[in-house]
Amino acid sequence: MNALATAVYDRAADSSTTGPSSADTTRGDHLPRPAVLDLIGNTPLVPVRRLDTGPCELFLKLESQNPGGSIKDRIGLSMIEAAERDGLLGPGGTVVEATAGNTGLGLALVARAKGYRVVLVVPDKMSSEKVLQLRALGAEVHMTRSDVGKGHPDYYQDRAARLVMDIPGAWYADQFNNPANPLAHETTTGPEIWQQTGHRVDALVCGVGSGGTLTGLSRFFAKVRPGLDLVLADPVGSVLKDYVETGTYGDAGSWAVEGIGEDFIPPIADLSGVRHAYAVSDTESFATARELYRAEGILAGSSSGTLLAAALRYCRAQTTPRRVVTFVCDTGTRYLSKVYNDHWMFDQGLLKRAHQGDLRDLISRRAEDGAVVSVSPEDTLATAFSRMRQADVSQLPVLRQGQLVGLLDESDLLAQMHMDARHFQDPVESAMSHDVHTLPPGAPLSALIEQLRGGLVAVIADDQRFYGLVTRFDLLNHLRKGLS
Repeated sequence: MNALATAVYDRAADSSTTGPSSADTTRGDHLPRPAVLDLIGNTPLVPVRRLDTGPCELFLKLESQNPGGSIKDRIGLSMIEAAERDGLLGPGGTVVEATAGNTGLGLALVARAKGYRVVLVVPDKMSSEKVLQLRALGAEVHMTRSDVGKGHPDYYQDRAARLVMDIPGAWYADQFNNPANPLAHETTTGPEIWQQTGHRVDALVCGVGSGGTLTGLSRFFAKVRPGLDLVLADPVGSVLKDYVETGTYGDAGSWAVEGIGEDFIPPIADLSGVRHAYAVSDTESFATARELYRAEGILAGSSSGTLLAAALRYCRAQTTPRRVVTFVCDTGTRYLSKVYNDHWMFDQGLLKRAHQGDLRDLISRRAEDGAVVSVSPEDTLATAFSRMRQADVSQLPVLRQGQLVGLLDESDLLAQMHMDARHFQDPVESAMSHDVHTLPPGAPLSALIEQLRGGLVAVIADDQRFYGLVTRFDLLNHLRKGLS
């Protein structure tokens, strides 16, 4: 293994490619430039050692190590400081952007550090962790639909453009058209990779959201490494792979991966240098991200799973050794409620489990998997309420040695508490419903529908065991899957 493969690049070793100097004090409120902005860039490059990379060496550029947790910190800094230099953004100004998450986080990190107001429009498929982080930074978040295309009034980019017109002193970052976006990668990301690989790299695997990363890298490597393979990793449903291969594209589908893939060709995306393109399904993307964490200990987001899946396909298809670089675009801590949540993955059909052919297939939290959130009759009502709140459920089965003995829901708690909150210390047995109507696993779907018309939950059990609860949401999810 080359010496490169045994070392992690120290971002502090060379700050020559990190953009504006720390001496720059330009800020919306004229305070000194925060030191955290100097940590953007010079991210580590690490080898993949425990996955099958065929005859190739595969390296991951850990953009998750940027202070905002993603590769988009680079363009957040580049675009804002270009706007400041050009006089487009000044004291008291507002940064507005349409974003699937990470660009918003990069912009919010930089803009709030510099004292600007931040207004972001995000599609509703964005992970809750990203929304919470944006709001923690002080950004104002406007949620809009993710199931509509460009030109629709609720399309996130069109909505952001309207907000700019309504906010005095607003500047639209417009990552899809902003030349400072690819410039960030041409002047920082590309030179870093070139230095870290010792000027020995044969292929780069990228995704395209706005197109800034691929465009900036293609410009840099066209100068220093002509002939380098640019490889596109695209979610199934996106139009970009078809456009690369045929020059045309049809209607876009939908995908769960966040941050990459498009239903149009972004204006700043230069796809002319792409030599190979891979379409990667959501299932493969999410599974690959999870495999990366278990095999290499690197916690990455869903788009990183797409890139890694494509990179592994490319590497395994080679007949001669090549040195390949791809990216961990952002940290997986932003996807704990999705990529790394088995319950969500089952709901979305991204994790498979044994098919029973009866009502057990509708249970999202199965007793046999140890996934049921429950209480015992002896637990306090305070414990029950805490578990409801933590699991975001409205009812709990009451189990004794694995057998169902009752059901507790929010109305039971209210009935017990409304006169005296001290009843929180009473046992669950004092408030639960003892007479619980159950359905055996083999009951017809019509019986389940009838029961859910009169209640929030159906209990699936027989004389032998308790299997789990089916909620109205579980039924709706089952019916939705039947249409897809």
